Amino acid sequence: MDLSVFFAGTAGSIPTARRGLPALLVRRGGERILFDCGEGTQRQLVRSLGLADVDEVFLTHFHADHWLGLPGMLKTFDLRGRERPLTIHGPPGLRDVMALGLRAAGRVGFELELVELEPAQVLEREGYAVAAVPVAHRGAAYGYVLYEHPRPGRFDPVAAAELGVAPGPDFGRLQRGEAVAGVAPEQVLGPPRPGRKLVISGDTTPCEALRVAAHGADVLVHEATFADSERERAGETRHSTARQAAELARQAGVTLLALTHLSTRHPAAVLRDEAREAFANTVLPRDFDTIEIPFPERGEPSLVRWEDHGAGEAEAAQGLVEPAR
Repeated sequence: MDLSVFFAGTAGSIPTARRGLPALLVRRGGERILFDCGEGTQRQLVRSLGLADVDEVFLTHFHADHWLGLPGMLKTFDLRGRERPLTIHGPPGLRDVMALGLRAAGRVGFELELVELEPAQVLEREGYAVAAVPVAHRGAAYGYVLYEHPRPGRFDPVAAAELGVAPGPDFGRLQRGEAVAGVAPEQVLGPPRPGRKLVISGDTTPCEALRVAAHGADVLVHEATFADSERERAGETRHSTARQAAELARQAGVTLLALTHLSTRHPAAVLRDEAREAFANTVLPRDFDTIEIPFPERGEPSLVRWEDHGAGEAEAAQGLVEPAR
């Protein structure tokens, strides 16, 4: 099953010609889960993947750059005749914020469920879970961990046949954990294989809760609002520098670090270089880039540039993506 992170917006509080406000679309199989929805997110999606109906929305906190695009997107869904219910999750205060937004945008005809999550609350889904991690920002703020459940070990058809199990439906039953004709699954299955783990920081200063939650993650998407020269300012505003994000990634033992929430005050190359001094496997996605997350036995996560999808030259000419470097 495919798992990827699409970067709809990678800027900080101020959009630029090439970076929109914060929004990530996680795609797992046929599911589409949106994390944050800054102003202009629906247009970013229209210009890239297309504005598909999302299955769930998770907001990290309620500063305007992280949620102000949501009321308009909901209204668009309504005008297109969406009928499926939609659940929006966030920290305490979500209902008040959404009441304000929908008062401006107008009511929607589909069912809208607003879920205010408790710190460390875990939402179980089919094959995976999403956990809310309290982070250190101004006001109630969460990061999120999406982690898959362990998978059964590899099936050994030769061993199964030698134990008298006939190929066919019985093989499938063994792989699903059922005993067949006195043969236990553990006799023909290898050790359980780990699922994948994605961590999204939201806005935060480096904090222990996030470091623990990110332990062993395949991908950590972490904000990097400031360069190291403004570390004091980062602390005052409860944000992180690129180097601090990289130090946390190294301590947590993650595989790949992706820096987002980039400020206009610092060239991306400066942030990249400072981060890589502390954690070499750091990338800075641009808008419309994707990180593909394969199962561990199939390789490591990788950044795929939007232009490599065949969208490059025409889009770059219009200023929609940065030219390749």
